[in-house]
Amino acid sequence: MFDSSRLSSSRCVVSSLILLGLLAGCGGRTETRPVSLEDLSSRTLTFALVDLDLLGTPQAAGSHRFTFTLSQAEDGCTRLVDGVTATFNGLPMELEPGGVPDTGGGRDVCEETRAWIDFDPAEWDAEPIEDARVFLQGADGGRAVSLIIHAAKTKRHFAYQGVGTGETLRRGQRYTYQWLPVEETPGPVTATLLREEGRAPATLQVEQDGGLASFTLSEATPVATHLLTLSASLPGEVIECEGVATCEGTILHTQDFEVTVAP
Repeated sequence: MFDSSRLSSSRCVVSSLILLGLLAGCGGRTETRPVSLEDLSSRTLTFALVDLDLLGTPQAAGSHRFTFTLSQAEDGCTRLVDGVTATFNGLPMELEPGGVPDTGGGRDVCEETRAWIDFDPAEWDAEPIEDARVFLQGADGGRAVSLIIHAAKTKRHFAYQGVGTGETLRRGQRYTYQWLPVEETPGPVTATLLREEGRAPATLQVEQDGGLASFTLSEATPVATHLLTLSASLPGEVIECEGVATCEGTILHTQDFEVTVAP
């Protein structure tokens, strides 16, 4: 078994943070002002659906997660009032109201309001495709912020196209994988190959036709066990965005394959 556990945790965290633009915090604002849902009309809601099928640690924290954040106000640091709840297709999300955390460590960091929910990839795979429906509700039960993303709630895959299982790849041969669901066309598909015990993955040249991604294995590829990683993203199709100024976000899928390279 290819041991990719040393890569998995960092890939989960970094993928989520890059999609949400959270690698850098905002600082310099020390006071937190409470705001209600009705005060969010000028904010931007940014979402990320991260679907990472990683060998070694398939259940790594954050590997299958939907997250959204609300931008901070331009005139100060804000925090959602108590009693607000967030749901994803009727299921409760973990909600962080934002503001400057009372950690006692002397740090001055204004955190954005964010919420997330982890999903079971096997359950999503067995269920029909659905729109993703995200609602923020106040303590009175009234819905003030809503986001609906077309056909976002589904398990995504790269499916091997060809003879056999795809577990053995031969040098000089061309291989093709299909993004699923076929109704979607992801952005540029990337492919890397990491030899077992290797340190730096090799980037493969990918040719893409819609959801089909193909590459030819170089004759110089070492005969060994490798980790093949395919990755792509696409913008989520927002069909409803209410209570905020704009809604935008990305769906990311990465999939690892253990393959044996043969002459």
